[in-house]
Amino acid sequence: MLTCFIRYQIDPTKTAQFEQYAQTWGQAIPRNGADLVGYYAPHEGSSTLAYGVYNIPSLSAYETYRARLASDPLGRQNYDFAMKEKFILREDRTFLKLCSTPHGELK
Repeated sequence: MLTCFIRYQIDPTKTAQFEQYAQTWGQAIPRNGADLVGYYAPHEGSSTLAYGVYNIPSLSAYETYRARLASDPLGRQNYDFAMKEKFILREDRTFLKLCSTPHGELK
């Protein structure tokens, strides 16, 4: 299992638009094959950093998921919304694997 961490730099005057974007992904991402952990908007501290986190079985499953998401009407609508509103200034994706499980046990 891989976890995709998406780090967004957002326009701090458009947090409401990011939150709408996140809520829409909350519907589209799970129905297209990824296990959504959640989207996180700024609250305290930085007003420009936001995150999206989901799990996917493998990089090949990720490619299949991305193709499904790109053809999903809600996914396309959300992408278009982000392009129109321009609240995302930068987006970085990193894939990590969990290495602390089972928690507390040594190999």
